[in-house]
Amino acid sequence: MKKIKVGITGQSGFMGTHLYNYLSLKEDEIELIPFKDESFDSVSNLQKFVKQCDTIVHLAAMNRHGDPQVIYDTNIRLIKTFLSVLDASDSKPHIIFSSSTQEEQDNLYGKSKRDGRKLFEAWAEKNNTKFTALIIPNVFGPFGNPYYNSFIATFCHQLTHGEQPEVQVDGEVKLIYINELAEVFYKAITNHQSPVTSYQSLITNYQVSFTKEIKVSRVLALLKEYKDNYFEKGIIPNLDNPFERNLFNTFLCYIDYKSFFPFHLTKHSDDRGSFVETIKLHSGGQVSFSTTVPGITRGNHYHTRKAERFAVIKGKARIELRRIGTDEILSFDLDGENPSFVDMPIWYTHNITNIGDEELYTFFWISEHYNPQDPDTFYEKV
Repeated sequence: MKKIKVGITGQSGFMGTHLYNYLSLKEDEIELIPFKDESFDSVSNLQKFVKQCDTIVHLAAMNRHGDPQVIYDTNIRLIKTFLSVLDASDSKPHIIFSSSTQEEQDNLYGKSKRDGRKLFEAWAEKNNTKFTALIIPNVFGPFGNPYYNSFIATFCHQLTHGEQPEVQVDGEVKLIYINELAEVFYKAITNHQSPVTSYQSLITNYQVSFTKEIKVSRVLALLKEYKDNYFEKGIIPNLDNPFERNLFNTFLCYIDYKSFFPFHLTKHSDDRGSFVETIKLHSGGQVSFSTTVPGITRGNHYHTRKAERFAVIKGKARIELRRIGTDEILSFDLDGENPSFVDMPIWYTHNITNIGDEELYTFFWISEHYNPQDPDTFYEKV
């Protein structure tokens, strides 16, 4: 099967990063064409980019600014520049546009999305080519920028950095998790490859369904509960509910891992020996342990959904983490003489190495039982 060549404008942003990483797992179907933000400053670079693509997901946009008119002008300018380059290079890829439910609201950001969508529709009709607009609700997930991408990103940052969040307007919000949204984009990319002839079948405006409706105050209450239990006691909340699992995984990614880990556990000793609680949880999952001989490394994989904990109970270990798509490596040395753990955030490849002279004993917990029909382990070296 011929691979679909896909490019993403705004690849370095919150949605773009997640979508790029998600599509990289579909390498049998999709070939990703990298995009750099500075390409918008070079017509030749932008032409080179669009000529390579069968499908382009247009995410590049400004979300916030002190002057709303700047938001509108910037977003429309980006679209007009993009369309002019498509015309100049005679490129007619399938365009997928990230719009917003704010189209219906009386603000210049929403107006920029609505007017931008109409520009794309007119271009697609003129060129008899495919265009898909995804009308997207509020998006949340790991690595979003606080005070920019979502109120959840702001709350998570504040709670993990000693600040006190406040609810400004306690309304019901309609949310979709970033991984769920990436799946929607993937389907839009792969489901539009059959030949089409009529204008109506070429233009698609798709209202993306929210997956959770919840009050802002309830979100904050859950996040406060995570902080109170996790920061002081290392307690894992109940993760059976998909939204609460996604919210907890999001919360974890705002912790300053360099200073927070390893999390040292309380060791109780008497004449009989010692006792250490390695995990307290309100959820299920799978518990296991391993022994590792000196010099051996285990792991070098990452998860997109599952929470995981490594606790060293005997021997010396080095745990390393690296966020997918970045170069910085976080390194933690643990010693069973002072039992401690490190939790693995999603989208971080991780490993553990026996750096001691004796056998290493490690206790593992992962939030879901292993299911070969639903893999969530992807291999990439730290």
